[in-house]
Amino acid sequence: MSHLRLDSFDVFAAIVRCGGFRAAAIERGVSSSALSQTINALEESLGIRLLNRTTRSVSPTEAGQRLLDRLAPALGDIRLAITEVDELRDSPSGTLRINAPAPAVDHLLCPLLFDFMQTYPAVKIEVMSDAAVIDIVEHGFDAGVRFGKQLAQDMIAVPLGLPLKYAIVASPDYIERHGRPVTPHDLIQHDCIRRRFPGGTLVSWRFSNGNDEMDITPEGRLTLSTAHNELQAALAGRGIAHVFEDYAKPHISAGRLIEVLPDWSPTLPSWFLYYPSRRLPSAAMRAFLDCVRTYNWHANTDAI
Repeated sequence: MSHLRLDSFDVFAAIVRCGGFRAAAIERGVSSSALSQTINALEESLGIRLLNRTTRSVSPTEAGQRLLDRLAPALGDIRLAITEVDELRDSPSGTLRINAPAPAVDHLLCPLLFDFMQTYPAVKIEVMSDAAVIDIVEHGFDAGVRFGKQLAQDMIAVPLGLPLKYAIVASPDYIERHGRPVTPHDLIQHDCIRRRFPGGTLVSWRFSNGNDEMDITPEGRLTLSTAHNELQAALAGRGIAHVFEDYAKPHISAGRLIEVLPDWSPTLPSWFLYYPSRRLPSAAMRAFLDCVRTYNWHANTDAI
């Protein structure tokens, strides 16, 4: 029973269903002699005749009918499985898993994904907020988001959103009590709200004004790990915070926070969405990439 091929059984089932070699050959777009050779090889491998052939008709033998009774459900399942795989390949469906830091999730991914889900209702989305640098392939993610292009090899990077800016902010109450810093050096005299990365490193604050550039590791009584908590602390008057401008904008506009040192805030690269270059993207991933590339970030900035 060597050299058995799955397509040989499909040919056998097609001949019985169509009632002959000629009709089956037309259905499959091949010659009758090619089907005859396939059946001869199958019968030889099995060591038993499967078809009764006359000049007028073709019908299964007892062995052929028993085999067909067993094959029909299995062949149907195989066709269904292939159809389902084709649908996953050709139309956006399935699950899309993305790993991204919280700021990118808050201000970019969520507005984008909400629109994407409305357009592609068959796609499920799973987003993991994570600031740690991980191997997205090893952890089963389709894509990740990181700041700048400092990515692993074999990754394709796509810009996500507009260039970024940090804002240095404090509450009006804090400014009234402690004064307003005029230069970055003045921050040494202030209670700054510090942030620590998951790996343990304290976030330094970068400043740029013309040719003057400097990094400052802030001092302060409060150290946090998320931008949301930093913003909470600033709103409560607990110090000066260093957060992405998108977080602070609504509170600055409402007068709940005051931006300080705006002339010292440098423009930074955008976030980047990255995904493996060696993996064929699913239909859902391809649709998502198209959405990223065509999304009007300028028009949606106010909604963030």
